Amino acid sequence: MVLIAPSLLSADFSCLRQEVEKLGNAGADWLHLDVMDGHFVPNLTFGPQLIKSLRPYSNLVFDAHLMVSNPLEMIPWFIESGADIITVHYEACKDMEKASEMIHSAGLKFGVSLKPETSAEVLQGLSDKIDLVLVMSVNPGFGGQKFMDSQVEKISKLKKMTDGKNIKISVDGGINVETGAKCTEAGADVLVAGTAVFSGGDYEKNIKALRKEF
Repeated sequence: MVLIAPSLLSADFSCLRQEVEKLGNAGADWLHLDVMDGHFVPNLTFGPQLIKSLRPYSNLVFDAHLMVSNPLEMIPWFIESGADIITVHYEACKDMEKASEMIHSAGLKFGVSLKPETSAEVLQGLSDKIDLVLVMSVNPGFGGQKFMDSQVEKISKLKKMTDGKNIKISVDGGINVETGAKCTEAGADVLVAGTAVFSGGDYEKNIKALRKEF
């Protein structure tokens, strides 16, 4: 069954603890934490202290998605924050092997994110060093963008490339019931969703809809 990872950016920031607890009770599997530095992407969000403050109140898998220009410098901060997965951008990380070693030596999982224009083939030769591939199905930086259908083929390619390996494929951007179905059919294991989970306030109903549980 596909895993659902609500994006914290779509939550009510005036009551984040309650939001995170509500998501856990609603059946979410992971919590997607978009860390943006205002440089790698044109937006600024939050840092490791916020993640650390939420960690005691949730058993969800925390995936810290570092949309930053200097991930190697920041990885130690997010190891200490309580994240379970640290995902860096292929386009920003100058040394994938070092990033993998830092994260795995701390007992955490290592994810690599690809912008829409970055091909799946760049990960050839890295499959033994990563645990997660995050496909960006919108240009990273802001929520509420339209899903790029061109990324479905990339998901299919990644599924073939990672066949037989313990690597999850996650998709982030413009995910709803319709686009989520396209992604899972192509081989996605995890759906990152903002509006599709938080819209209307019935998180459990929305999560079940994304999983096609009716």
